[in-house]
Amino acid sequence: MTVSLDTLTSLLGAWLWPFFRVAALLTTAPLFGAAYVPVRVRLALALTLALVLAPLVPVPAVDPFSVAGLLLVVQQLLVGLMLGVAVRLVLVVFDLAGQVISQTMGLGFAAMVDPSTGAQVPAVSQLYLILASLVFVTINGHLLMVQVLAQSFQVVPVGAGGIAVESFWALATRAGWALGAGALLALPAVTAMLVVNLAFGVMTRAAPQLNLFAVGFPLTLMMGFMVILLTLPGVLSETETVVGEALGFASGLLVGGP
Repeated sequence: MTVSLDTLTSLLGAWLWPFFRVAALLTTAPLFGAAYVPVRVRLALALTLALVLAPLVPVPAVDPFSVAGLLLVVQQLLVGLMLGVAVRLVLVVFDLAGQVISQTMGLGFAAMVDPSTGAQVPAVSQLYLILASLVFVTINGHLLMVQVLAQSFQVVPVGAGGIAVESFWALATRAGWALGAGALLALPAVTAMLVVNLAFGVMTRAAPQLNLFAVGFPLTLMMGFMVILLTLPGVLSETETVVGEALGFASGLLVGGP
């Protein structure tokens, strides 16, 4: 049995184009793109998903080593990165909410290293990020993300016209949605801490001899932890809504916006 060079090239292209889109998605997606996930594990996942999706993906007859092949690689990387960033905004929402709550209750100085990014984040943000990641896995968000990836090959096939310009603008303006959702999550805690600070302000005016730092700071921390504990059920239910909106946005992103 003889195998020609054209046959090998077509087989390589049929597997190569899905691999770049999958690898770009896993690099930026929640959980999979975290710094604590070894590169070899991420590469193995990308190879496995590419092999599974390759028979379902119509690919053009393009030489992978030509200029047209290089352009296809860039296209697949852009599509994967856009999908991954659209879903990763879920973690940005909870990071923002935790930072706002930390600053309000006086825990802004209590920072720790986020193992997923390696950056310094407040302890409350880390708590919310862990809860969001657990809920994301519990509701099969990772499987839904793979489903969106598979659908993207039908919406934007390999070698098609490319991504609509409106999609880039929709992804850029999605940061406003993340900011609003994070503020909405932090609103109950911020409101409660505002009432506490107003009460301490009245006490300071009524009794100037009162040491506000010695009395107010521990009470503010205690009230902050109580508010976080009371609002956790609402945060967990809101996580499902945020994940659903992010996945819905990602699925409609490639057709010019949701």
